[in-house]
Amino acid sequence: MTSAPNTRVLRWPNALRFPIHFGMNFLRWIGCALMAVGFAQGAENAARPNILFCIADDWSWPHAGIYGDKVVRTPTFDRIAREGAVFQNAFCAAPSCSPSRAAILTGRAVHQLEEGGNLWGFLPSRFETYPDTLERAGYFVGHIGKGWGPGNFEAGERTRNPAGPMFRSFEGFLSQKPKDKPFCAWVGSRDPHRPYERGTGARSGLKSEDVRVPAFWPDTAEVRGDILDYYFEVERCDREVGALVRLLEERGELDNTVIIFTGDNGWPFPRSKANLYDGGTREPLAIRWPRKIKAGQSIESFVNLQDIAPTILELAGLVPAKEMVGRSLVPLVTGAERDGQRTRVFLERERHANVRQGDLSYPSRAVRTTDFLYIRNLRPERWPAGDAQMWKAVGEFGDCDAGLTKEAILSQRNEPAMKPLFQLCFGLRPAEELYDLRKDPWQTNNVAASPAFASVKEKLRTELEAWRQNTADPRLDPKDERFEKAPYFGDAKRMPQKTVNQ
Repeated sequence: MTSAPNTRVLRWPNALRFPIHFGMNFLRWIGCALMAVGFAQGAENAARPNILFCIADDWSWPHAGIYGDKVVRTPTFDRIAREGAVFQNAFCAAPSCSPSRAAILTGRAVHQLEEGGNLWGFLPSRFETYPDTLERAGYFVGHIGKGWGPGNFEAGERTRNPAGPMFRSFEGFLSQKPKDKPFCAWVGSRDPHRPYERGTGARSGLKSEDVRVPAFWPDTAEVRGDILDYYFEVERCDREVGALVRLLEERGELDNTVIIFTGDNGWPFPRSKANLYDGGTREPLAIRWPRKIKAGQSIESFVNLQDIAPTILELAGLVPAKEMVGRSLVPLVTGAERDGQRTRVFLERERHANVRQGDLSYPSRAVRTTDFLYIRNLRPERWPAGDAQMWKAVGEFGDCDAGLTKEAILSQRNEPAMKPLFQLCFGLRPAEELYDLRKDPWQTNNVAASPAFASVKEKLRTELEAWRQNTADPRLDPKDERFEKAPYFGDAKRMPQKTVNQ
């Protein structure tokens, strides 16, 4: 079939027949080209993986079966780990919900995020998040449960949570996804965040005699029960993620979905969450995607959860922004990079709850290696867990969540056996801390003042200061107190209406 009959029917002058003939063929060519682009885009979208990022609230390493915990039962996490890669040395960027999640979303160091470096603040819109990047690249994005927060995202000039638009359920999210688009979903559990229902762990069949109590807490029935109640919520979170995995299996989308399962910071107990010790910063982490990630990998390299953003972008076929200090984990999980070459991780914290007179932060920076943890407390005259009297939020020593273990220590703080534990959990700390993890895995014996460790301390101090210089840490200026001046939206008496719940 040709276009000649059309030109005769229209009876255009002979001089115009060729232009019309050409024009109509050109339009057909354009239409075919657009269809080809559409088909190519659809094929590209079909080739790109879905992304399911699952994050627990206050979950600590090594509280999963695959890590050797003898009490907690985590079949979903264990499956993801067995069918993909499990990380033995994963750490959050900061042991506090909002800044940790901000670092995950942006791939940047916490001190680079200005107001985003505090709990109950906001994440300025000029800091790009990976869901925004993926959405522009054709992904269908959204978050279910707890996204970025707690905080006020509108104060950061955002119209939605930095984790993406909110959906009531994962099933509802999938039902709204266009068929020709891959998805990226952030699913945030609210477990195992406090408060706990006392006795739930024991009633679920967990055995207190198998609990391993850290050396900085009293080993009592109440404390063991508190740990069991935490484990109960870890298991509930694991079941929630298990339901998502089953749904993907039923829809035939499991093996084309990258699943990342981790926590935002350590467990909500004394000397853990809101602290730079392992109890506050070391995280479970597993990644599954059988198309590119070989099953059964156990990765020893040190990684930071700020590496998640560049990892997701690379898996989606995009180039991470140069502003990201996080390093993609793709070379590790695909075998392109030899495991063990990442030998340290840098950690930090700023203001957690507003629990010090004058809205003060407790700024600290740290470097963690296989054998040592070095911490630099930049304001050692301040109380690390907050003032003993309530300032604005929470209560006494408010950077430590209320619970049976905290109560057990504080109620007996003047007893001779409890005084050392109170000091470890709530007392003032020196400007420098150094722990020899080979002999002191619980990090209770500070050897920073020991001449035997002088060279180790100097080396780690130098490395930490170099990282701070390279990432433009504002705290390099002793007079810079921008984190203290940032707004705090966590005061229940004046809490704005549109906030992200804790």
